[in-house]
Amino acid sequence: VQLQASGGGLVQPGGSLRLSCATSGFNLDYYAVGWFRQAPGKEREGVSCFSPYDGATYYADSVKGRFTISIDKAKKMVYLQMNMVKPEDTAVYYCAAAHTVIVTKMNGPNFYDIWGQGTQVTVSS
Repeated sequence: VQLQASGGGLVQPGGSLRLSCATSGFNLDYYAVGWFRQAPGKEREGVSCFSPYDGATYYADSVKGRFTISIDKAKKMVYLQMNMVKPEDTAVYYCAAAHTVIVTKMNGPNFYDIWGQGTQVTVSS
């Protein structure tokens, strides 16, 4: 069971970036997936998550309307499209999975039991 995040980098404010999370060893039909981020000196916070039961997506208020989570089951990939990025989006981004099909809200890190390594996103001019 493994997650591997990639796609981070340096992006200018107002720009876009797409993060990818390659999954292996489990079926995305039976696992909720989410994206988290952690800035220096701050706690890890939820960014977005996806419920496999009904396809519902959830977002932190700080990224609503700018970020989009998506799933490609055939490729076993999870994506986070980041648009109109801001300097405060700078953080290490992590993908995570939980062995449950129903998600009804943004849950904290303890909800998830599988984590990938992080990918650094830096928003700066």
